[in-house]
Amino acid sequence: EERCEIVSGLKCVETVFFEESLEQKGDYIRQFKANVLVMGDDWKGKFDHFTGTCEVIYLARTPAISTTEVIEKIRI
Repeated sequence: EERCEIVSGLKCVETVFFEESLEQKGDYIRQFKANVLVMGDDWKGKFDHFTGTCEVIYLARTPAISTTEVIEKIRI
């Protein structure tokens, strides 16, 4: 939710949505008519097949923020 708020606050962003499945990423891109797919650089190269549909950008990860760690905390 924190990331959603931050990204939503950017002037260049029209829509932010939660992804429920990596397997549906292509469906989300088409459904929301995404112009850009932004992923952490630990995924570098894994989504290049979407470059015909949208621009794919890989950003350096933020060391202090880990989705995996957040999920693990919630499970405890």
